[in-house]
Amino acid sequence: MKICFNQATTMKNSTLALDLECCEKTGYDFIEIRLDKLKDYLEDHTVADLAQFFASSNLKPYSFNALEFISFRDEAGDKEIKDGLRLCCEVGAAIGCGKTVVVPTFDVGPYSKAEIKQETVRALRELSDIAAPFGMKLAFEFVGYPNCSVNTLEQAYDIVAATDRENVGFVLDCFHFHAMNSKWEELEAIDPAKLFIFHLDDSEDLPPGALRDDKRLWPGEGAVDLARIFGILKAKGYAEMASIELFRPAYWDMDIAECIQTAYEKTKETIEKYM
Repeated sequence: MKICFNQATTMKNSTLALDLECCEKTGYDFIEIRLDKLKDYLEDHTVADLAQFFASSNLKPYSFNALEFISFRDEAGDKEIKDGLRLCCEVGAAIGCGKTVVVPTFDVGPYSKAEIKQETVRALRELSDIAAPFGMKLAFEFVGYPNCSVNTLEQAYDIVAATDRENVGFVLDCFHFHAMNSKWEELEAIDPAKLFIFHLDDSEDLPPGALRDDKRLWPGEGAVDLARIFGILKAKGYAEMASIELFRPAYWDMDIAECIQTAYEKTKETIEKYM
């Protein structure tokens, strides 16, 4: 299983250039590039600069993270999402990055689950049509907050199945799976070919619905049943990658190189323990 770094882990104080340098030195296989960091990078670098880095590095790009709030958008918001996806497709074609994370919308109002499903499928199909000519895959990530329109694995997987596009799959984030008590039988039933990205993290032990991203912990230091998650993935033959994604303010305040090194060691230790 390859080790990937998600830039959320150093989001507050780092840059894409610094994360790339530290991840390459540390020995990561992949990086998930945050779109805000990419846009900052392109203010004083070119896409060709980024392509050259990856061409001469062992580190490779795995995904762009993320296009947020893809559903229930007005005309201007819909255009913003589609323009963002076109940027991912164009940069991705240049640097060899073939996945983009897409996130459902929060606080949509009193829509039924059926209405949320219908609207999210519509949005995913439209984005799929834009992405497909570039060979770009869309990884749909449910968020384990009560106010997210899609907040469990079972809801997200049902939407991905209904979207029925080869280039649309899902993200399994251990924290989000735990946060709203997604069902173990749903994880046991997934098609691993549709698991496009696996986010590794842990969590403080709060009740369902109470967790937020700042409660994430290094893997192995919290309440998430990582042994069971890895056991299911292993039984299904999934062994592609694990991307460490933490939004914890205390980790943001660490020295960047130290944070990236610690994240690598914790991820490697967890993979070796369970895989």
